[in-house]
Amino acid sequence: MAGEWKEKSLFSLIDIKHGYAFSGESIHEEPIGDILLTPGNFAIGGGFKGNKFKYFVGNVPEEFVLKEGDLLITMTDLSKQTDTLGYPAFVPKSHSARFLHNQRLGKVIIRSDAELDKSFLFYLLRTAKYRNEILASATGTTVKHTSPNRILAYKTKFPLVDEQRAIAHILGTLDDKIELNRKMNETLEAMARAIFKSWFIDFDPVHAKAEGRDPKLPKEIADLFPDSFQDSELGKIPKGWRVVLMPETIDINPIRSLQKGTNAPYLDMANVQNNSARVNKVIKRPFGSGIKFMNGDTLLARITPCLENGKTAFVDFLEHDQVGCGSTEFIVLRPKAPLPPFFGYFLARDPEFRAFAITNMSGTSGRQRVPSNCFANYKLVIPGERISVAFGQRVGAFMQQLKFNDEQSSVLAATRDTLLPKLLAEEIRVKDAEKFVENKACLIVTGSCAFSGILSYLRKKTAD
Repeated sequence: MAGEWKEKSLFSLIDIKHGYAFSGESIHEEPIGDILLTPGNFAIGGGFKGNKFKYFVGNVPEEFVLKEGDLLITMTDLSKQTDTLGYPAFVPKSHSARFLHNQRLGKVIIRSDAELDKSFLFYLLRTAKYRNEILASATGTTVKHTSPNRILAYKTKFPLVDEQRAIAHILGTLDDKIELNRKMNETLEAMARAIFKSWFIDFDPVHAKAEGRDPKLPKEIADLFPDSFQDSELGKIPKGWRVVLMPETIDINPIRSLQKGTNAPYLDMANVQNNSARVNKVIKRPFGSGIKFMNGDTLLARITPCLENGKTAFVDFLEHDQVGCGSTEFIVLRPKAPLPPFFGYFLARDPEFRAFAITNMSGTSGRQRVPSNCFANYKLVIPGERISVAFGQRVGAFMQQLKFNDEQSSVLAATRDTLLPKLLAEEIRVKDAEKFVENKACLIVTGSCAFSGILSYLRKKTAD
C-alpha cells in the first residue's frame, strides 16, 4: 500500500479563488437579502457553523454566488487564538437565501486533471500537519492572514483516488452521526421549550379544559390542570396557582464552596452556545475567582451582547456534588423543589424574561450588564407540586436524551480526530478502520471507557 502514496503539493491539484469585496454599506445583521459568509461561520477544527450570519442586500456578480457542496477555506482570523485560520468548510444546502462568497474566504477549485476527492481534501485540511504549516506562515499580529499561495505550497502524500474516497467515507460516517445528533438535539430542545411555554406561559391545558376542548395530553397529566382561571396581580392565572417573587422559588447566585487553587472544571463564555442547553467544551484549571456552579444550575449570560445573543447553559456535565467555576459574566439560577432544576433553564430562555433582563442592563455602551439583584422583583406564576413533578418527568426524558447525544458525539468526534492523522499517515489500514467504524457498538456507546477501548484498538492496529 505504501507504494501507492505519492507526495504532491496542492499547487498541482487545486486553485483557490478569492471572494468578492461586498460593500459594507449594504451588509446588515437583520435577516434580509443574501447570506454573506464570513470566517465566523467556520467551526474550530473545520466545518460549517450556521449562526452569526451577516446579510447583504444589493447586486451580486453571479460568479460569487455559492453552491451547495462548494469547499471554502478561511483566509483571515480575527480571534485571539487564531482558532479557524486555514480550516475548510462545505457550503450547506440553502432553504431560502443564497450564500455569497466573501473576500476573506478562498473557494477551492479542483483542477480537471487532478486525481483528488473533494471530501478527502476537506479532511486533509483539518490535519495538525497542515494546520501547523499554515499558522507558521501566517502574517499579521492581532489579525492573522494566510493566502492562496501559502495554502497551495503545502505538500503531503496522497493515495489513489479510490482510497481517498474510502478514507473520506470512514471519517464522513462519524461526522454524519454527529450531525444527526445535533439535529436531534435541536428538535428535542424545541419540544421541551414548547411544553414549558404551553404549560407555564400560555396556560394552554387550562384554556382547553375551560373551553371544553381536549388538552391533547395523557389523561393522568391533563387531570392535574384546573379547568378555570382566577384573578391575580398579573391578570388571569390558573386556579390554585400562585404569583411569587422570583427569589421565593429560584435561588439567584447560590453560595457554593470552592477553595482557591483547586483544580476545577471551568466554563468560559465562548464555550456556551447561543441557542442550546449544551456547552462546547469544559476545561480544568485552578480556581482563582469567578462564579461557582453545580449540576442542576442554569448559567445566564448577563453582559451585552452575549445576553441578547442567547448564551445560556444548563449544567449537567459535572461529577456528583462537584463544583465548577466560570466567568463572572454569568448569573446562576437554581430552582427550589418541587420545581425541577431545568425549569430555570427554560425560564431563562423565555422571551419575556430575557426582555426584562435586557431592560435592566446598566453601564456604558458596549459594557452593559444585568445586575443580579434586579430579579428580586420579578414575578412568576407557579403551579402546584404535582404539575411541577409531571413537568420534570416529561421534560426530564428529553434532557437525558440531549445529554446522551452530546456525550456520544464527543466520543465520535474524538474517534474521528484519532483516526484522521493515522489514516493520512498510513499508520492504520482503511479496511481495519472501516470494520471498526461500521461496528454498531461504536455508534451507540458513550463514556471514557468506550474511548479507552477505541484508543487501545487503534494502538494495536498501528502496531500491526
